[in-house]
Amino acid sequence: MRVVLSSMWRTASGRYSMTVLAIWILVSLISRFWTPVPIWTTDGYRIWQAPSRAHLLGTDGTGADILSWLMAGSATNLAISLLAVLLSGVLGLLLVMAMVSRRSGVSQTVVVLVDALISLPTVLLALILAVPLGPSIAVVVVACGFGYGLNLARIVRPQALLAAESDYVQSARHSGVGSFRIFLTHLVPNVIPVLCVQLSMSAGTSVLAEAGLTYLGVGVPSGLPSWGHSLTTSVKFINVFPLTVLWPGLAVTMVVVALNLFGDALRDAIDPVTNPRLRAAVAAAGRSTLQSGQSDDSGHHVENAIHTGEGDQSCR
Repeated sequence: MRVVLSSMWRTASGRYSMTVLAIWILVSLISRFWTPVPIWTTDGYRIWQAPSRAHLLGTDGTGADILSWLMAGSATNLAISLLAVLLSGVLGLLLVMAMVSRRSGVSQTVVVLVDALISLPTVLLALILAVPLGPSIAVVVVACGFGYGLNLARIVRPQALLAAESDYVQSARHSGVGSFRIFLTHLVPNVIPVLCVQLSMSAGTSVLAEAGLTYLGVGVPSGLPSWGHSLTTSVKFINVFPLTVLWPGLAVTMVVVALNLFGDALRDAIDPVTNPRLRAAVAAAGRSTLQSGQSDDSGHHVENAIHTGEGDQSCR
């Protein structure tokens, strides 16, 4: 893990993504306990104020502190991204497992089903879900997780098929290893680089989707802070008070760029083909294990020789 993190830190994109994501997580945790001004504190005499010492990013149309709302909204966006990535990852891997199944009927049916459902827009799915659920975080998470899970399965399937036809997988099958265990131990490790890129892009796209769906009125409800909510309440006055739109837009842009770069940096860091430092670390660990095994074997030989010698002396 230390080699992977240090390899990511050596690149400019890796440093940027790790720094921005660390700040995002830290601000989200801090906002659960403290914000510069309580988010529900408003002042009708201080609306649309420019940045000042009392309000570092200014105030919005209700006189609320913009920085406090952005800090509180970062926790909401972080939770939405994590849940959407988790749902899309689980759904995508389950679909990939079915699409590479040895039963041709199952695999072909799932492939056709994924191709048909992938044409369903995420916005349309969110609008359908909003009918029974109303505007909520669940609508954003389910719509993004379902849509991105289908895309993930479609992109990961070719890599999984190559691994499924490899000699070591065929050997495992002939040895009687079950399909589920083969999928977890042989196929998933082969698709992890592609998986990292797709999941990081899903996290970034879920941040954009939250802003868009909240603007349409089917995303995060108005009583819950989020970056999309901050954009929605200020975008009508962008010609008069552009700074109130600039701050949440800047936060969304920086985090989305960081998430996209994080996936590429992580893929390059965990791939031994593109990361010579990881190859050297794995080779050093292998030599250390081999030397410790040889020393253990020699120790056993010495102990056996001692015991043998003691046995001979007792016989005499």
